[in-house]
Amino acid sequence: MKKIGILYGQENTFPPALVDRIHEKAEPGIKAELLHVGEVKQALPTDYAVIIDRISQDVPFYRAFLKNAAIGGAAVINNPFWWSADEKFFNNALSEQLGVPVPKTVLLPSKEMPHDTNANSFRNLKFPLDWEGIFEYLGGFPFFMKPHAGGGWKNVYKINNIDELWAAYNETGQLVMMLQEAVEFDSYFRCYCIGQEHVRIMHYEPRNPHHLRYAATHEVSADLLATMEQYVLALNYGLGYDFNTVEFAVRDGIPIAIDFCNPAPDADVHSVGEENFEWVVETSAKVAIQRAKMHREGQMNLTWGTFVSNAIAGNQVKKVSTSDSGKEKLFRTGRSIFPVSNKLVNEYEPELVKDALLKRLGDADGASDVLTRIKGIGPKLEVRLNEVGIYTYAQLSRLDEECSEWLDSLLGQVNKGRSIRHKWSEQARALVGL
Repeated sequence: MKKIGILYGQENTFPPALVDRIHEKAEPGIKAELLHVGEVKQALPTDYAVIIDRISQDVPFYRAFLKNAAIGGAAVINNPFWWSADEKFFNNALSEQLGVPVPKTVLLPSKEMPHDTNANSFRNLKFPLDWEGIFEYLGGFPFFMKPHAGGGWKNVYKINNIDELWAAYNETGQLVMMLQEAVEFDSYFRCYCIGQEHVRIMHYEPRNPHHLRYAATHEVSADLLATMEQYVLALNYGLGYDFNTVEFAVRDGIPIAIDFCNPAPDADVHSVGEENFEWVVETSAKVAIQRAKMHREGQMNLTWGTFVSNAIAGNQVKKVSTSDSGKEKLFRTGRSIFPVSNKLVNEYEPELVKDALLKRLGDADGASDVLTRIKGIGPKLEVRLNEVGIYTYAQLSRLDEECSEWLDSLLGQVNKGRSIRHKWSEQARALVGL
């Protein structure tokens, strides 16, 4: 039995709705529940294949529990190790590397010295700061001042002049702050991204009262929607988040990423509205079930972003292209991000397609099944599947329409659509007892 647990705090509508939706799908061998944490013994695995984290940012005990669970093999959404290291100023820096527009931003030292430090602790700090140079770089007032690590719009100031700047800075205490250009926008969008592939672009108006922010309606072109979707995918794939929102302020037709470090975003039906809520619940259920099926006992099942994987491999961060954005989407692998139409996937490097496919289906890890027991797979095709890296029923059980298209591109046109026609995934699931 693969268990999916939801760890949550004050929210009331999303967690139980997600549990109910997973159960409604009646996937054999998978169940969901609202998770309960007792004593946590070091290095002992939990009995959860997947844990969806909605609260550990506010509860250090939960964060430590999740890291321990991840070491034991749980697929934690979102990765608690990366989430502990990430912050909004780094987000902006990575966004620049990816080629996603962001506001110009400067990091400021805390106004007050941290506890257990003194003037000698800051011998390397240039003082005073070049405030005139900062103002020139940011383009002049107004600015926004906000904590570099985030905080749900707490301690955020709009700064219109020098007196307001000093007054606000004096209130920030030991917080490390960012000073950021104010983007005067024509329209604003909040975009959910779940599973690093499912995107919902929601019209949003941050200047409205809280209960009316999702009631906005903006004029938007197909090209702008496609560009925002590509940016959302690039940011979440680069950061490694499976559950996140990205906010865009659109200025002169250009979407500028304002906020994209929201790994436990608002999902309450009373704020996001019923249509958005339905999408979040349904998509979260599908992704959670998929991650449970992909879970491998006793192994690391966390998601890591391409920033980390590229750093380990010594590769540079690749910029996302938005050329011909209305026809393209991001093709994502463990090594790179680039735009590609799935229908033309066979024109691209086969190894990249293979990497993407195995990332979704999982590795065989030395196991091997008799694939010819599946209708539509003969001895020659079994050999070709093995050459791709597919050896087990468990891998074939995870085939979906997109993966089948990638597989077609690797096997050749003669096999086009065979995995769908013969329902390989359903046959494989029956063979493994799912």
